[in-house]
Amino acid sequence: MILSNERARAVLDPQCGGRLASLQIGGEEVLVTQRGSDTQWGCYPMVPWAGRVRSGRFEWNAQAQQLPINLPPHALHGTVFAAQWEVTGDTTMRCQLGPSWPWPAEVQSIFELHESELVWRLQVHADDAAFPVVLGWHPWFRRTLRGGGPVQLSFEPQQMYVRDEVGIPTGEQVPPTVGPWDDCFTQLKSTPRLTWPSGLSIELHSSCTHWVVYDEPDHAVCVEPQSGPPDAFNLGGYEVARPGQPVCHTMRMRWSSREDALR
Repeated sequence: MILSNERARAVLDPQCGGRLASLQIGGEEVLVTQRGSDTQWGCYPMVPWAGRVRSGRFEWNAQAQQLPINLPPHALHGTVFAAQWEVTGDTTMRCQLGPSWPWPAEVQSIFELHESELVWRLQVHADDAAFPVVLGWHPWFRRTLRGGGPVQLSFEPQQMYVRDEVGIPTGEQVPPTVGPWDDCFTQLKSTPRLTWPSGLSIELHSSCTHWVVYDEPDHAVCVEPQSGPPDAFNLGGYEVARPGQPVCHTMRMRWSSREDALR
């Protein structure tokens, strides 16, 4: 699936997790497109949980649940980021949450591409039983573009989750430490923004209240809106999808350049 206009071109890949496989702005690719691990390229949806679930275990309605372990010893990023999605329209697709999720349900994606913005909506629909949900997006932005220096991230959270010895939040929040980070943050003072030396800038807007920043790699920066923290099924902070009451959130990528400022 390809969406395009005079300014931007977005490639959507229903065969590989319903992800945004490529985003070109003014002919410049801003996402990591090398296809290694399913979790390390493009921008993919994390549903019905985002981040890690400790040991893949949680309880719901007093019943123990065990999720598949795909980042031993934990469960990572949901059930759909490597699944095949069904195309339902020019800008829509859907995917069942699959047999490894205890409750029958599906997630729907709706896209809009404008001259200076990509809008992506996710909706999690329960079939016949209520269940917990944390959803999010995992974009891999290139640290450097053609012929330029590294990207600068403007990010001003007021709180950061403390991680334990295995990298999972404990629930305690503290003022942010100095990066690099692989951490979850809340209470942002301003909109996250990435700016490259060329003058291209991307702002990330979302209805989500939590943000994970992973800027340890040399080649990429990940700024991930999430509707709750990692391990929310155990910590708290999740939402609940019920029959007829889906969980819905939106992410917007808005871009501008030096040329825009001169217009």
